[in-house]
Amino acid sequence: MPKQHEFQGFGCSGGNKSPQLSWSGAPEGTGAYALMVYDPDAPTGSGWWHWQLVNIPASVNNLDAGAGDPGKNLLPAGSINITNDYGAKGFGGACPPKGHGVHRYQFTLYALSKKLTLPEGASGALTGYMVKAHSLATAKIEALYERK
Repeated sequence: MPKQHEFQGFGCSGGNKSPQLSWSGAPEGTGAYALMVYDPDAPTGSGWWHWQLVNIPASVNNLDAGAGDPGKNLLPAGSINITNDYGAKGFGGACPPKGHGVHRYQFTLYALSKKLTLPEGASGALTGYMVKAHSLATAKIEALYERK
């Protein structure tokens, strides 16, 4: 990933800009989408949630670059940002510890059977559970990032 997708904070100085994403070929019965961005290599014992976005309308097939910034109002109507592991709603860019090696950033799109009903302040774990419980299909891309 380029530096523009690196987090701004925690010792990182990137642009914290979410990448542009597009998809097609949703299965029949798709009622909504969810996007989960996760770093399994984070030295936490449980990885790191960089972005969880649920209830993307089924009629949508892309997210513009920078859509993960809640202040820009670029998300499709009805989409809901879940608080990431930085403690903010929206996209939180890559920020692996210096010298920790290459980290994998997994962008997984889920086609859901329906829009999700989640309580205010839902945790990443609860969100993940609900997404997987209503998943019809998934597509995943993986980006790599390292700070030396």
